Amino acid sequence: MSSPHTRPIRRLLVANRGEIAVRILHAARELPEPVETFALYTSDDRSHCDLGRPQHTIQISSASSYLDISFLVEQAQKHSIDAVHPGYGFLSESAEFAHRMWHEAGSLVIGPGWENLARTGDKLQAKQLAQQCGIPVLEAMSQPTTSVDEARAFATQVGFPVMIKAVDGGGGRGIRLVREELELDNSIQRAIGESPSRTVFVEKAAVDGFHHVEIQIIGDGTGRVRHLWERDCSAQRRFQKVVECAPALVRDRTLVGRVIESALRMASEICYRSLGTFEFLVSEQRGEFYFLEVNPRLQVEHTITEAISGIDLVQTQLLLAQGYTLHQLGLGAEANASHPPPNVFSIQLRLCAEDPSNGFALSIGKVTGFSVPSGHGIRVDTHVNVSGPALVVGSNFDNLLAKIIVTAPTWEASVRKAQRVLADSRIDGVKTNINLLRGIVAHPDFMAGKVDTQWLGLNLDAVLQQGENISKTLRELDDPARPSQQAVSQSGLPASNLLFRKGDAWSITLEPLSKDSQQSDKVAHHLRLSRVLRNEFPTSLAAEIEYTTPTSQGAVPYRMQIETTTTAASALVSSSHRRGDPKNPHHIILPLSGKLIEILVADGEDVAENQVLAFIKQMKMELEVRSPRSGRVKWVYEMEDEEEDVAEGMLLVELEPNNGNVEVRGKL
Repeated sequence: MSSPHTRPIRRLLVANRGEIAVRILHAARELPEPVETFALYTSDDRSHCDLGRPQHTIQISSASSYLDISFLVEQAQKHSIDAVHPGYGFLSESAEFAHRMWHEAGSLVIGPGWENLARTGDKLQAKQLAQQCGIPVLEAMSQPTTSVDEARAFATQVGFPVMIKAVDGGGGRGIRLVREELELDNSIQRAIGESPSRTVFVEKAAVDGFHHVEIQIIGDGTGRVRHLWERDCSAQRRFQKVVECAPALVRDRTLVGRVIESALRMASEICYRSLGTFEFLVSEQRGEFYFLEVNPRLQVEHTITEAISGIDLVQTQLLLAQGYTLHQLGLGAEANASHPPPNVFSIQLRLCAEDPSNGFALSIGKVTGFSVPSGHGIRVDTHVNVSGPALVVGSNFDNLLAKIIVTAPTWEASVRKAQRVLADSRIDGVKTNINLLRGIVAHPDFMAGKVDTQWLGLNLDAVLQQGENISKTLRELDDPARPSQQAVSQSGLPASNLLFRKGDAWSITLEPLSKDSQQSDKVAHHLRLSRVLRNEFPTSLAAEIEYTTPTSQGAVPYRMQIETTTTAASALVSSSHRRGDPKNPHHIILPLSGKLIEILVADGEDVAENQVLAFIKQMKMELEVRSPRSGRVKWVYEMEDEEEDVAEGMLLVELEPNNGNVEVRGKL
């Protein structure tokens, strides 16, 4: 083992799932020297294995296993793994994971190494590095905190707006923009809840007229680094990227060149190895920029850098991990930072299972149809396996279905190609953000490149309406006999959103079909779910069931009717989930699916209009459920576990009128 960050790779474990696991497995199979690949999967999420085709698969018990360092170390030891690729998300920025994997299993984690992970994965340490290199940063607290008083004092000192940031957040999690002091307390609490370390810091915000520009850096650990140009990620909502493009939509290439040179300076200072993304806020009008953070890993949007540079970034990662230098990889000559790559523009569109018209609520269900066109300048990275079992979207994993990447010689041509590809795409079974994507790429501001970090939030309603109008026109042009894009139950809710849980119970009546049967009486039986294995209701449901019957019956054909019960016979326990009635003004219904993590009210309490009643987690983001009206709590759902899967449409609270006005109290 020559270097703690390089070694020959013969056996590679992909410690991730979804489209990025497919991407890594494909890149590994194309390496000059053969590599034996291993992949992880859960019983209800293995499409990445079917598409990526690893030589070996390892079934894990739950989604949490992807974050279980001890378990992954044990698997590396058991299977003599040489290297682990964590992709992005999960443990990709964990210095502890990289350190333990090497020292306990002798396995290399693909990436910059634990020293650089510790220094760059922590946002405050990364800001200190930027300051040491003479790079402008926004004023921020020097130490993380959990104190609202400390945060308020700093915010008052620098002036609003400010950003609340988790020290170790990512993917938009743990970030809150606060424009006035009244929002501060709740923003800090929510950011802390989304931070793995439960620590945050406050930073002066630069939000108006700024582009989010990130520089793709690659290094070989010797101090030699080079850039692969930049990406513009300004089309974002609540700090989550929706559409990205490369190169940036900043016309002043001299300014962009200064940003790229700043990223190179930081990377060279720490002898950066592997891929890293150095992120900045850039204002063309003011001619200024500020360093934000480093993502010391592969990025979701690496695809558009590959499109404009012609370099396979994942395969390059794997080769650098085996000791290759930039020169050996043909990357020794630095490109001029002030000049973009000639005649190439690329756009990435993130297609997600969510409902933008309903607060971007996660759409849980089964993908029953998936069609995205192919052709010149079109790339689709996905884990939706159209020729295998249907993909089931749940609350345990990220809701990204596919990344659609289009590339053309000019910006205008790439936008037109994006418009055409989205118009020809069809996804059935779950709601998606395709209307939003169609609205973005059709907007005149997007074609003109006038999109800053606040643009989508300020124009969301108009963009969504434009996208819905486009989709309506497309549906009218489609074959009228084509099935609806969303299977809907008689209740008006997606049938696939009906949620079965451990403990649900039914009473069952069996009635003989044969008229000459000796059995004349109906027989009562009872079923109780003891373990849900796969939930694709109404198409299929795999579960372990406890079955009881008062008598033993012969092989007589029966008609079976199943009805949910609120009380269970034979000491069986039923679920307390109740479907809310949207027409009942006293029902407060969950507007989205996810994991219910906290309920803030109890029976008999008075609540005010707009009061926060509960928090739901979707992909590590904590979202509020507020009361649409005032009243007194007549009934409230009782949680049985610390976190519970809940479905859109479930009754959360039942109110009865109170006699007076109620002031908003509690957590707002």
